[in-house]
Amino acid sequence: MGEEKPIDLGAEQLLAAENSERKIAVEVKSFIRESRVADLEQALGQYTLYYDILKRTESERKLYLAIPLNAFTELFEGEKFGQILLDNNRLNLVVFSPETEEIIQWIA
Repeated sequence: MGEEKPIDLGAEQLLAAENSERKIAVEVKSFIRESRVADLEQALGQYTLYYDILKRTESERKLYLAIPLNAFTELFEGEKFGQILLDNNRLNLVVFSPETEEIIQWIA
């Protein structure tokens, strides 16, 4: 991507990036609580809020939720209920490795 900057929506880690082809915003979540489901519920609430705000203020920007690989595996792989969210186009994901700080997969 090109330039990266924070978007001031009161988010702890909401980043904006853009290049000549597209503009995105990424909400980064750590999923460190004992309950991954509770983490997902909170992240989805924030994602929905940011999605609606961005739709009004920066409609050209596509929002992604960044989650660690272990949370993705627990919540989204196979027949898990997180997959239903993806099947229904409820969110866009960036799956990353916290250890290597690399992006593993983009899901839109």
